[in-house]
Amino acid sequence: MLEKIIKTADFLRSKGFTDPEAGIVLGTGLGGLTTEIDNQIEVPYAEIPDFPVSTVKGHAGKLIFGDFGGKKVVAMKGRFHYYEGYGSELVTFPIRVMKELGIRALFLSNAAGGVNPTFRIGDIMIIDDHICLVDNPLIGPNDDRIGPRFPDMSVPYDKQLIEKAEAIAARLGIPVTKGVYLSTTGPTFETPAEYRFFRIIGADAVGMSTVPEVITARHMNVPVFAVSIITDLGVEGKIEYTTHESVQQAAEHSEEKMTRIMKELIAAL
Repeated sequence: MLEKIIKTADFLRSKGFTDPEAGIVLGTGLGGLTTEIDNQIEVPYAEIPDFPVSTVKGHAGKLIFGDFGGKKVVAMKGRFHYYEGYGSELVTFPIRVMKELGIRALFLSNAAGGVNPTFRIGDIMIIDDHICLVDNPLIGPNDDRIGPRFPDMSVPYDKQLIEKAEAIAARLGIPVTKGVYLSTTGPTFETPAEYRFFRIIGADAVGMSTVPEVITARHMNVPVFAVSIITDLGVEGKIEYTTHESVQQAAEHSEEKMTRIMKELIAAL
């Protein structure tokens, strides 16, 4: 795998992707952050060696390099998902390429269903832990040049980045909460019984992404910060008919606030 990672990173360097300090992955309906990236270089996924192609509406399928918060960043405008038919190793391949390019921290966003009864649609949840109900991306042979066979996951989300984000949000007057994100395979939205089960086992929000990317980043010792935008509610008495379009619309509504927090947080790296 390392040889593929190096080949892909070298291709991107040839396009001008040089020495990014941060990697960013943008979830459903959250690609608008890229409009804040200056001096952009953009490459479609289809042109990048060994990259899969995003097939989901709301995921533009472009890798973008430029200046954000005064730092050089590489951003995925749209991610890959297990439910698209890609194995976990391929879903997380871009994270390994970002590390090879030189990122010092990874910033993730997603749209999620809230199972915490105190949540409302549009809330911003800083993820401070997770539950993985998808295939672990580290299953299979391990390359010790990339990371250890058994990586520690006692601190999956960087505590210092979380503290800084909370302070930034307070200063900007943006309400945020913290919680546990649970990742499923999708692509179905959850049943009422599944929502109840996920809440019982400790989840505050549920989605179909992010966790494999976090595991991969921590395998390479890359610090991670992640947020969920609560786009629908999986709380008894508040469950409504959910579509991909309604999730996109709800995510876009809170995107500007998330972008402000991310920009200042990356500027403080």
